[in-house]
Amino acid sequence: MNVMIRQQTDREAERLQADREELVERIGRAMREDGTTQPFQGFHLYRRSSPLELLHGVSEPSVAVIAQGSKEVLLGENRYRYGPSQYLLATVELPTIRRVLEASKERPYLSLRLELAPTLVGSVMLEAGHSSHSWLPGRADVRGIDVSLLDANLLDAFVRLVRLLDSPAETPVLLPLITREIIYRLLVGEQGGRLRHLAILGGYTPHIARAVARLRQDFDQPLRIERLARELGMSVSGFHHHFKAV
Repeated sequence: MNVMIRQQTDREAERLQADREELVERIGRAMREDGTTQPFQGFHLYRRSSPLELLHGVSEPSVAVIAQGSKEVLLGENRYRYGPSQYLLATVELPTIRRVLEASKERPYLSLRLELAPTLVGSVMLEAGHSSHSWLPGRADVRGIDVSLLDANLLDAFVRLVRLLDSPAETPVLLPLITREIIYRLLVGEQGGRLRHLAILGGYTPHIARAVARLRQDFDQPLRIERLARELGMSVSGFHHHFKAV
């Protein structure tokens, strides 16, 4: 029995390594120069030949996988560092700071990112036979960003997604199917609760969803936290607690 388990583990390790190497080769071939590209709607590729300084931006619901190199994302007081053996899942739109840590001309940073639409996530949930009420996450699941190990099945789906770069005739049929598979594997994985939260509440608790909508509407107007908390029927400390949770 131990021999069989060891053989299965060895086969999975070989499969992971082969898929990682293929991902590096295919993204490197698609991205000859540093920069970003969006070969399909909602699907982004990145290449960098040197580490980057801190860049400010806004996270959006998506899953990111690094083929080569490593990256760090800062959200509030939390730091999330990941490389080829992990994936990063973002489920809310929040200000972040990010930087590429490992990259060189010989071994450039190569990565991909797939946007996740709440409606599509909800559709996959229903197709999998789960209602939104039975999959409602707890408070611990509402963090805006987290990193998990990338297993063989999920990595394989991403490799098949990247293969479509060389198969334009197959893309209209296979792209939606592979995207749904990726979402399904995320839903049943370690961060499934957080992704279900995206489908049910758009990534936010009800109070924070209203706060974000208010901030988007009046982004060019001065706005005091005390006033916003009062409009939401919350105390200032309660507002800070809810916002910090994501």
